[in-house]
Amino acid sequence: MTMSAAGAEPIGRFGEYGGQFVPESLMAALAELDRERLSAFADSTFLTELDHLRRIVIGRPTPLYLAQRLTAEVGGARIWLKREDAAFTGAHKINNTVGQLLLAQRMGKMRVIAETGAGMHGVATAAAAAYFGTPCEVYMGAEDTRRQSHNVARMKMLGAQVHPVSTGTQTLKDAINEALRDWVANVESTHYVIGSVVGPHPFPQLVGDLQSVIGHEARAQMLQQAGSLPDAVVACVGGGSNAIGIFRGFLDDPGVAIYGVEAAGSGEAGAPHSAAVGLGRPGVLHGSRSYLLQDGDGQVLPAHSVAPGLDYPGVGPEHSMLKDSGRVAYLSANDSEAVSAFQALASREGILPALEPSHAVARGMDLARDLGEGADVLVCLSGRGDKDVDIVAREVGL
Repeated sequence: MTMSAAGAEPIGRFGEYGGQFVPESLMAALAELDRERLSAFADSTFLTELDHLRRIVIGRPTPLYLAQRLTAEVGGARIWLKREDAAFTGAHKINNTVGQLLLAQRMGKMRVIAETGAGMHGVATAAAAAYFGTPCEVYMGAEDTRRQSHNVARMKMLGAQVHPVSTGTQTLKDAINEALRDWVANVESTHYVIGSVVGPHPFPQLVGDLQSVIGHEARAQMLQQAGSLPDAVVACVGGGSNAIGIFRGFLDDPGVAIYGVEAAGSGEAGAPHSAAVGLGRPGVLHGSRSYLLQDGDGQVLPAHSVAPGLDYPGVGPEHSMLKDSGRVAYLSANDSEAVSAFQALASREGILPALEPSHAVARGMDLARDLGEGADVLVCLSGRGDKDVDIVAREVGL
């Protein structure tokens, strides 16, 4: 297995991670999804339609943008942004939802459900479902519905039914739990559009494959616009789909250093955070074995980030494998660093980034300083920050 393929083994593993830790009632649906996934990606008609939808529904290819003023402000390496915020609906999530809705249509599943944290996956699922004429229901933690009310309204305008989840911490983990319960009860008619590279096999592989368009585009664009591959690639990691998407384009290039950036929360000792790879240990969550935040008894710990999309106590199994292999280094950025990076990119480039990739921008700026002039740093700007304006305004006292 090459690193770029990063493929799950026949039993659905990325090394020792992944697998299918689910009720027996879901095993047939997962087997069906895996068969249809493999068949679809070997079918030229499906791939042609997917490519067409990427152009007209997603707006691909997204631009590669040289952040000249931010580069000058930071000093050192040139900072490039892969502009997934320019995708229709405003984030990389649409790459996954369009592909999964096309696959659901192929399987004859007439209803789709999804979970969402920051709301961007919910918006992307609702938009894709509207395009395909498919009923859509989205589960979202009640705390996240308050933090991201703008996206709740967008989902409803796109025709989706939104279910606030009031159990647990009322965030992404709990939304996934409720979506899984729905799927168990309605598995014959419903496809669960998981939003990240998490969950039981084949979801981590499927979502990674659909998001890999980011990395393949970025690699070709860097060669064309910069004349060489980047020295470093940086992406934020919650569940980790935008990161796997861009990493897949560079894993086989040993001269390219790759960094995932997790959320360190407030950064205070003992305070909740979302650094599952850096500070967690292997365990099972949402049907898959991966690194996760847990106490000494194996109970899942609450996660926190100023960015709702990073507020998750686990990480995708492919990230867990990449961490153990040493191919990807996992760093962290705290809430204040992310907010500062948000402000820097907004004031220097006229781009409002989502708070999730603002974590990657923060560490990307540091890497640019460290690498110095003549080097190139590529940051995955996974979403736009309209949804986070109120949060940032409160954080900085506007």
